[in-house]
Amino acid sequence: MRVAKVIGNIWATRKDERLSGLKLLLVQPLDIRDDSIDSVPLVAADIIGAGVGEKVIIVSGSSARSAVDNMNTPVDATVVGIVDDLEIKA
Repeated sequence: MRVAKVIGNIWATRKDERLSGLKLLLVQPLDIRDDSIDSVPLVAADIIGAGVGEKVIIVSGSSARSAVDNMNTPVDATVVGIVDDLEIKA
């Protein structure tokens, strides 16, 4: 699991039929220590209704496919939670 910030929405009128009904978001993975950018933005399926500007938890790989309840769905990342607060104790 990783923490990311939702930076936008993405729409595709022509797509694999297994993506039908899934909301797609652009997410920016973050370094949880200081909220700095951790890598390039990703397209993630959203199963919880997150919005632009929210900090979210994303999963990738087989966990992303499992989260959308179909291991044959062609997703690499899925938003599975919205972060309310984050505390790191040194």
